[in-house]
Amino acid sequence: MTQTQDAVDATPELDGYAQLMLMADGVIPPAPIAVTLGMDEFIVERGSVTVTLTPSRERHYNPIGSVHGGVISTLLDTAAACSVHSTLAEGEGYTSLDLTVKFLRTVTEESGQLRCVGRVIQRGRRTALAEAQLFDAAGKLVAHATSSCMIFS
Repeated sequence: MTQTQDAVDATPELDGYAQLMLMADGVIPPAPIAVTLGMDEFIVERGSVTVTLTPSRERHYNPIGSVHGGVISTLLDTAAACSVHSTLAEGEGYTSLDLTVKFLRTVTEESGQLRCVGRVIQRGRRTALAEAQLFDAAGKLVAHATSSCMIFS
């Protein structure tokens, strides 16, 4: 079990929004992937999560000289899935069913700090649909994703 799972498991009496707020406020540790990638900020609202990352050539690049698509996909997945997490009732969990990503522009260090905004489009009893948009420092849309999540007790 991961450190983050331990932290969330230690707060089962809280809904998903409250759990994410504890993470955003530094009361419980961030997800290990956020540390691994070096995400800068984690901003939580009900039904929406924003994450930021400043790209680094030494940490995030692929062999062709731009930010690796997996890094971009991880940001999109994080924002979309955590948006769903923010809607969970006490005792509910979720898992991603799919993630469809569209890369629109090349991302490099020169793109500046990236801001990824996720939001729930539709939340049902058993499934949720979310989207995420990734913007560069100039506010240009560089990638977009949709994600379906399964919700369970």
